[in-house]
Amino acid sequence: MVDIFDEVEEELREERMQEFLKKYGILLIAACLLVVGSVAGWKAWGWYEERRDLDAASRYLAASSSAAAAGVAGPNRQLAAAAFQAAAANSPDGYRVLSRLREAALRAESGELDGASALWDQVSADSSTDPLLRDLASLTWCMHHADKADPGVLESRLKPLAAPGNAWRALAREQLALLDLRQGRTDAAKSELKVLSVDPGTPDGARARARVLLERAGG
Repeated sequence: MVDIFDEVEEELREERMQEFLKKYGILLIAACLLVVGSVAGWKAWGWYEERRDLDAASRYLAASSSAAAAGVAGPNRQLAAAAFQAAAANSPDGYRVLSRLREAALRAESGELDGASALWDQVSADSSTDPLLRDLASLTWCMHHADKADPGVLESRLKPLAAPGNAWRALAREQLALLDLRQGRTDAAKSELKVLSVDPGTPDGARARARVLLERAGG
């Protein structure tokens, strides 16, 4: 009797399994295919990102070599700037931003300040860019426009960079002191320069420049 019950139970299990497979078999196969496809897609994406990063690095290094060989000749600098422009167009975020900053520097050195300024503005306004590089782009814009740009615009861009904790604080405060001198606010400039000249957190170059400017300002 026990054997008969076991056989009946086994047949019932087989019937349930067949019914289950008829009902859900396609879904199970689809789920398996989805898992396999997801793993394959993830690996393919990783391979794509690796190749993309390698290609971007190669283009950036090639543009850097072109810039190093450009010397002071205007046409060569323009070619190097164009190489960085091409590198930025097809690169992931990091290399794109670095390429734009290098292109801007080359254009500024070649006398194309408008083109360089547009690139600095692009980087500083890009919310996906690392804040350190965004602030660097804004600071560089201010440095190249220190003698002609509207004082209000310069001050509005420099003050956030001069806030405590900002990596570019000392350089931004130096530019604010220069802006004070430009506007005839000598006492305010001297006060700022005095702080910079003795602040151990100020880079050596900026501290030395602050001392020279302070001496020239009669401080």
